[in-house]
Amino acid sequence: MLDEILVGDVLRRARLGGADFAELYVERWRRRALRVLSGEVKEATSGIEYGAGLRLFYGTEVVYAYTNDLSPESLVELTETLVKLKGSAGQVDAQGQGGLDFRKAVAQGLHAPAIPFTARDKRYRLERIREAEAGAQVSPQIKQVQSNLMEWEQEVLVANSEGKWAEDRRVRTRLYVTAIAQDESGMQTGVVGPGLSVGLELFDRYSPAEIGRKAGMQALTNLRAKPAPAGSMPVVIGNGFGGVIFHEALGHLLETTSVAKKASVLSDKLGEKVASEVVTYIDDGTTPHGWGSSEFDDEGLPTERTVLIENGVLKSYMVDRLGGMLTGYRPTGSGRRQDYTFAPTSRMRNTYIAPGSTPREKLFEGIEYGLYAADMGGGQVRPGSGEYNFAVKEGYIIRNGRIEEPVRGAMLVGKGPESIKRIVAVSDDLEMGPGMCGSLSGSLPVEVGQPHLLISEIVVGGQA
Repeated sequence: MLDEILVGDVLRRARLGGADFAELYVERWRRRALRVLSGEVKEATSGIEYGAGLRLFYGTEVVYAYTNDLSPESLVELTETLVKLKGSAGQVDAQGQGGLDFRKAVAQGLHAPAIPFTARDKRYRLERIREAEAGAQVSPQIKQVQSNLMEWEQEVLVANSEGKWAEDRRVRTRLYVTAIAQDESGMQTGVVGPGLSVGLELFDRYSPAEIGRKAGMQALTNLRAKPAPAGSMPVVIGNGFGGVIFHEALGHLLETTSVAKKASVLSDKLGEKVASEVVTYIDDGTTPHGWGSSEFDDEGLPTERTVLIENGVLKSYMVDRLGGMLTGYRPTGSGRRQDYTFAPTSRMRNTYIAPGSTPREKLFEGIEYGLYAADMGGGQVRPGSGEYNFAVKEGYIIRNGRIEEPVRGAMLVGKGPESIKRIVAVSDDLEMGPGMCGSLSGSLPVEVGQPHLLISEIVVGGQA
């Protein structure tokens, strides 16, 4: 995307200006969006973004700036502006004064799309969306259906003053269907939204009609559901997006963004038992076609499979370059950013609780009264402590070991580090679900996941 000589000149100027380390991040985005509401096209847009960000280190102090003008004159001006912010930091060694011999690493296409976006026209996309809409019409009580198709294509270059040169290409597709059911008692929604690092073959992996049907059925289930009970009780959390609780209330506590500041209750806990022994918690940036996967992170490091907790024992944190400098921990290919307007920080990629050995049906046995949180929605988390409250998007009462009537309006309330100690059994039916995660370096595609699992006791907020 940029000439090697120009990139080398920018980094050399930064080092000559006194920076201990310089990194240039360049990207080109192509985004497409198609939104249909009850059969009517409401949005059909596409666009291209192109820009670069320059990050300079002075010890552990960092300055960052970005531009969408990638002319040599603009990049030189950007560099000089950043250098002036800090002034000369002393002598620069010979390496900083000489040219850079880049060690180039280029993505091998591990997550490359089978059907590129250019292989199909808008009519094809619209037909798939209408299949989803038709699938959602499972009852006359379905009053409205909205479908969103999102397509991203991102090319990335990361080069630094240590000679690293990494190029990556990331392609992502997601179909998000929302169904609204209504009767005299009110309105309820159902939402299903699969997404992967693939092209238009997403429609082969997930039938649009089936996506719509699931959204419609979830809306109908919530429409006939009774208000959820309140109190402390055993809870079985469903697989897939059920993992959002531990993503938010545990995963963020394991990022060096908070660990380095001692702002996490899990700081300085390596080697200690922090969870139930049935819990192994993993963050994997290499999952084939995972929604949060890439071949390199946004600091140019190869992504990896990082075991965070193994059989209840804390084994690793998620570490970016700055986090590694502040803590002494090895970087784990976890440096991520929304786009060139953000500096990278340590972030999750595809994070999940590993499969256990308990058959799913065994989780419910012995529960006299509890809640089955079949599907989870959004919630809130207090940074540092992991205190959370999350909405149950689809829930059922468990009575005498059986899944009984549906309930709505349930909230799960607790602390991530405590809840993960109360997991008493994990099933073997791991599934993943896509989402968008917001933090210091912007909004990023991530996968969350888990098998069905049983928490011995958790506070349920409800209206009954």
